[in-house]
Amino acid sequence: MKRELEKAIVLRNIGKYKESNELLVKLASEFNDDPFINYQCAWSFDVLGEESKAVGFYKKAIELGLPDEDLQGAILGLGSTYRTLGEYEKSKNVLHSGIEQYPNNRAIQVFYSMTLYNLEEHGTAMELLLNCLAETTTDADILKYKKAINFYSDKLDKVWD
Repeated sequence: MKRELEKAIVLRNIGKYKESNELLVKLASEFNDDPFINYQCAWSFDVLGEESKAVGFYKKAIELGLPDEDLQGAILGLGSTYRTLGEYEKSKNVLHSGIEQYPNNRAIQVFYSMTLYNLEEHGTAMELLLNCLAETTTDADILKYKKAINFYSDKLDKVWD
């Protein structure tokens, strides 16, 4: 099993998505209760653009339990997949829960902001994105204005006299 799993991941990494997916689907049917295989299988459907097939595998992987790094990826994957399927409230709930569990994971925050955009919560989406940008950038020009960006992030609609 381990060798086949490694092969499937290598196949995905070199762009052979269909072959990788076929192998992972086979492994997921044989090792149904393995959270890592379910996670990899979900991921393989996402890269094929078959998001609706990924959902069940992401959910199962999360329910079965994953180590933190993989769990963060599965939460992001499930939330993002729900968003691409137009299931914005589900996406919001999954990603919000991910932010609560992993408050320092900027990638989850960025995907959450995309969902907020889809839900027309533009102010909150922009605030989150601006704060992520200000806190993570290495761009010298942006860093010069970090304090201002953080200050204005939640005041985008405010007009001063």
